[in-house]
Amino acid sequence: MNPIVRWFHQLGSPPTFDHFAARWSRLFYIAAVPVLLVGMWQALLVVPPEARQLDSFRILYIHVPSAWMSLFVFALMALYAAIALIWRIKICEILAMACAPMGAGFTLITLVTGSIWGKGTWGTWWDWDPRMTSELVLLFLYLGVIGLYHAIEDRRSAARAAGLLAIVGVSLLPVIRYSVDWWGGLHQRQSISVFGESAIRTELIAPLWWMVVATKLWFCGSLLAKARADNLYREAGKAWVGDRVDARATEVEESRP
Repeated sequence: MNPIVRWFHQLGSPPTFDHFAARWSRLFYIAAVPVLLVGMWQALLVVPPEARQLDSFRILYIHVPSAWMSLFVFALMALYAAIALIWRIKICEILAMACAPMGAGFTLITLVTGSIWGKGTWGTWWDWDPRMTSELVLLFLYLGVIGLYHAIEDRRSAARAAGLLAIVGVSLLPVIRYSVDWWGGLHQRQSISVFGESAIRTELIAPLWWMVVATKLWFCGSLLAKARADNLYREAGKAWVGDRVDARATEVEESRP
């Protein structure tokens, strides 16, 4: 068997995943902090005011990364759910369900910051603009996945039902992405390109990429930490969990003066 394929198979084991998540969640958190601080420093203190929006444009550095994360997390959740349904991998069920509350949080931040930005730019807190409306539907989908997961008592059945909803809901993502191009509306067209030329000034772009990387790193750390906690909850009573609890208790006892 290919070493990479073997590693992924081993990672599907609850004890192996617990060890992996315990180590890497901390590393992702540690990596996220300096990147986030650099991004915030540049966004607030380094880049000059925008020509028309002045300092109010700086909310972009929270709004845009959150908006991108709202789509990315839902796509990732649907991918994990599909793997779990096809290959019956329990860890993927746990990862899919761990994505939902964090994705809902990013979507809520997107809507709130978009409303604040819109009030200053358009003069209104809310408009049934295609982009804003479809992003609100995305939030309802996240809440639907969370609600369905907690409505069913059996954890595996709940994860499969909620995962199926996530797979169906992924069809909304291209609607959100291209809604402005298809139907227009108040929301501006795509002005920031990952691979091509962006419509906004070059000196305003750098802090955005720092914030994008920071949100990805923080999300990875949070995903592994939450999935690890859910995995331990599901595996409670198993011998390996008891062994690790005993080992941790021994470490704490030995560290005391």
